[in-house]
Amino acid sequence: MKIILLLPCLLVSMNILAQSIIELPFTPNPEVKWSTDEKEYFSEIWDTQVITNVSVPRLEVYEADQPNGTSVIIAPGGGLYGLSINSEGRDVAKWLNNKGITAFVLKYRLVPTGVDGIKEITDEGNTNPTKIGQRVSPVLPLSIADGLAAITYVRTNAKEMKLDPNKIGFMGFSAGGAVTMGVTFNYTQENRPNFIVPVYPWMTVMGEYKVPEDAPAMLVVCASDDPLGLAKPSADLYSAWLTNGKNVGIHMYSKGGHGFGMKKQNLASDNWITQFYSWALTESLTKPTVN
Repeated sequence: MKIILLLPCLLVSMNILAQSIIELPFTPNPEVKWSTDEKEYFSEIWDTQVITNVSVPRLEVYEADQPNGTSVIIAPGGGLYGLSINSEGRDVAKWLNNKGITAFVLKYRLVPTGVDGIKEITDEGNTNPTKIGQRVSPVLPLSIADGLAAITYVRTNAKEMKLDPNKIGFMGFSAGGAVTMGVTFNYTQENRPNFIVPVYPWMTVMGEYKVPEDAPAMLVVCASDDPLGLAKPSADLYSAWLTNGKNVGIHMYSKGGHGFGMKKQNLASDNWITQFYSWALTESLTKPTVN
């Protein structure tokens, strides 16, 4: 009986593979209330593992066996209704670990939904897209605050974790890309990311923005055939950094669609993370692995 009771815990542990989970400090918004518990499940609609109803922000910590000092905080996407936790989170973290980069998967606060937030955003996208924006509006500032809290945690604990406090990156996908840019437009010197990687970022939810005077180095990743129309806003983001004389690169793939993350589609976009790593080496943001 004891073995049976322990089996679910073992399966969860094997799935996460995180060395530790850190609860981040946060300030509640009394207007945003969750009535459904946080839930991780396989979404048949999105054909991937997801998490919904995050009300308490946390970091899943993935320490590299031989850390080279660089760290990356990863914000998965999901329209702020969910987190595509594997292909835009844990799988990214494991890949980075193999390059000596310590990774932190950020579970930021999400829109309160029923038991299946993915079905809700899909139905609303088909019948009432305006409602998505209305529900996201009060939550996005909370998600951004969670991103800033994540940077503060990593920088505060950098020495203990054998990390360089000046080589902390923030990488976000889709809605996580909005969190990435929200962090970038709202940081202080204490929680400024040293480099950012918005991957098909949801820029249309951000409104007007101004490039910071000390803007971090940025690599934009997207596909021209993104069905959500995120290619042009991504190119505009690159142009804004370029026009203001900031360090910036872009990989705009002709094909890839939206939400490709670590999925394999036999397209050039499959190699985006390898090209991110090459960029990070070029910019001296990380060090090559030593065999």
